[in-house]
Amino acid sequence: MKTISNIPTKCYHCGENCDDKSIAIEEKNFCCQGCKQVFLLLSQNDLCVYYNFDKNPGIKAKGKFVSERFAYLDDEIIKNKLVQFSSPSQINVTFSLPQMHCSSCIFLLENLHRIDTGITKSQTNFQRKEVFIIFDPQKISLRKVVELLAFIGYEPNISLKDTVSKKSTKFNKKQIYKIGVAGFCFANIMMLSFPEYFSSGNIEQNGLKETFTWLNFFLSIPVLFFSASGFFISAVKGLRQRFLNIDAPIALAITVTYARSYYEIISGHGAGYLDSGTGIVFFMLIGRWFQDKTYDSFSFDRDYRSYFPLGVTVIKDSIEKNIPVTQLQKGNRIIIRNEEMIPADAILMSGNASVDYSFVSGENTPVQKLNGELIYAGGKQLGSAIELEVAGEVSQSYITQLWNNDIFASKKNTEKSFIHPWSRYFTLTLFTVAIITLIFWWINDPSKILPAVSSVLIVACPCSLLLSATFTYGNMLRIFGKNKLYLKNAGVIEALAKINRVVFDKTGTLTHNKSSLVNYEGTPLTEKELVAVKNITRQSAHPLSKIITAWLQNGSMKMEPVQHFKEYAGKGMEATVNDVNVKMGSASFINQFSNGFVTYDTGTHVHVMMNNVHMGRFNVSNQYRSGINKLVKQLESKNFDCYVLSGDNDSEKENLQNIFGKKAVLQFYQSPQQKLEFIKTLQQKQQNVLMLGDGLNDAGALMQSNVGIAVSDNTTQFSPACDAILDGTNVKLLDKFIAFAKSGKNIVTASFILSILYNFAGLSFAVQGILSPMVAAILMPASSISIVILVTVLTSASAKLKSL
Repeated sequence: MKTISNIPTKCYHCGENCDDKSIAIEEKNFCCQGCKQVFLLLSQNDLCVYYNFDKNPGIKAKGKFVSERFAYLDDEIIKNKLVQFSSPSQINVTFSLPQMHCSSCIFLLENLHRIDTGITKSQTNFQRKEVFIIFDPQKISLRKVVELLAFIGYEPNISLKDTVSKKSTKFNKKQIYKIGVAGFCFANIMMLSFPEYFSSGNIEQNGLKETFTWLNFFLSIPVLFFSASGFFISAVKGLRQRFLNIDAPIALAITVTYARSYYEIISGHGAGYLDSGTGIVFFMLIGRWFQDKTYDSFSFDRDYRSYFPLGVTVIKDSIEKNIPVTQLQKGNRIIIRNEEMIPADAILMSGNASVDYSFVSGENTPVQKLNGELIYAGGKQLGSAIELEVAGEVSQSYITQLWNNDIFASKKNTEKSFIHPWSRYFTLTLFTVAIITLIFWWINDPSKILPAVSSVLIVACPCSLLLSATFTYGNMLRIFGKNKLYLKNAGVIEALAKINRVVFDKTGTLTHNKSSLVNYEGTPLTEKELVAVKNITRQSAHPLSKIITAWLQNGSMKMEPVQHFKEYAGKGMEATVNDVNVKMGSASFINQFSNGFVTYDTGTHVHVMMNNVHMGRFNVSNQYRSGINKLVKQLESKNFDCYVLSGDNDSEKENLQNIFGKKAVLQFYQSPQQKLEFIKTLQQKQQNVLMLGDGLNDAGALMQSNVGIAVSDNTTQFSPACDAILDGTNVKLLDKFIAFAKSGKNIVTASFILSILYNFAGLSFAVQGILSPMVAAILMPASSISIVILVTVLTSASAKLKSL
């Protein structure tokens, strides 16, 4: 009688057993209607390439039965708690998707726009298991977006807590279990192999050798199929995408070791190499765990503890005070001036809000807001100052995410480290060496094929090559942050290391707005006129406006509504206060309205015109930042050419020549466009230019330069055009920052060479059959760990040597 065994049919989508074989289409079986519907959805939108990444890559779908579960998302109050930005044509939201586990998931989630045209963009963050989605609310609702995610098997983990919690490092239990299983089995296999070692394979007691061998056999199975599964899964995914990743040689070495061992045990020809096989897996897992923990600590530090040099004006009991944005709390009242960024979600309490959301959405049409309306973080106020009440804490990581958004990303400072092009071909070279080794020992001594080839595949893994740049720049970002220089991304470090020309703006960069001497010269101003002047300068974030506002500071001075406020970058501003039209700015700006009446201008002045009558000017003494003289001398001693581009007149020429030298290039009366053209001219001469300026008047120059650093002095005047933000108090450390970036690049280069030398040394021993696979398995993660420790110590030591 023949026994017929039923082989279970697997679901084409999720891989689970199909109890009902009637659910099928195109000769493909599905376990439920949900999985079938997802397949049809992907098929209709030409996304079935999703199934090419993995066999049965999907997650068991819930189909259309989930719709009513998310009805609560139609509630406006709940929706406002979840979204990060909302306008009539765009909503931004980030969801946590713990189900995300592979490249198939990433492919599907980043192609949601092909499933529903209402979704504009979806971008995954695999490390955080998050997806950032931009959608058009006129075409699809938040509820429908969540239903779509749940329908295809990625139901978001939604938290309705109205707080911004700090990131906590997720504890990967499965990874710990894998290490534990591998460690337990490895230790016992080693113990059971001692008799084999000491007796040279000749155990006299009958049956004892076979008992120990088969115990080792069974102990090795969970290591192969559980602990080592990650290496095989990663390698197979790479091969399906026609890419040899760093897990491919490791997976092959494990396969060869286990296959040879199982053959020897089953055939009775020997005890195999299961001690080496389990040892390979155990030590590799420990190495990976250490790498992940170290990288997470760097990432955590940068996201939540490093200094983010933006400030904001908080008002309490009619007293204004500047504090760092990271100290903002829910309920604080803040003042946002013209061209300043709104650092946190807030409610408009007073003022005329005209918000530019181009930083968030790319659309620069201002949105008018009424009192009581919510204004989202990332918007920029255009016009007179507004008063807001903070509705949520500042999300520093959200601001950084917007800063790196594709909307304003340029090609500069996005290239990867020079190591990556080399490491990409390293695995292919490694396989070539392994094949040559196999052929050599096949001809000379076949018994050495297994240990030699396995050792070659393991010892020369390029992990240390990839880690050297990652950990060096990760640690450097943290150190820069502690010294109040916040970099956009790691690519800026490499660009900073190449700088050989430095261009300075004057006002607000070389000078600061503290302890400046101010006096008024001209027709005496009445109390009413002084109130008008203060209320206008209070609207602007320009350094000179802030200096005059501080000079006029008087608790009894009445705050009046300002109408029709306009600010002209690099020129001046105008507005109406109590039916008095007031214009303030440079002589050339005032001359546009006075027929050239204002002809004197030999210092740093802000002219005042009321109802088209020139009243006088505020004279502001330039107070240079401490340490500027020493900074310039240090830069020049290191062969950096320095330039000064100022929108002001040349009254400070003599003082600047005392700082920069008689032969220095000093250019005055420079418009924002002229600054940009000057930098472009330098770049055409193959020079790498660093621009140091403010985020308002110098936005174009900051964007054009190889590295643009915006100087911040207690302001949220933030420009996405810059590559870094520097606290004004630490401008004097610029030469040290550049030197530190150069040392970081040297450390990466040195660690790269060291890794190459290590790999070649390991290969030379492995090819000769001297190095056993288990020793190779110990050395490989040990080399990666030593590289991580080395670059961390070197970057920290370099920072201390440069007094950072």
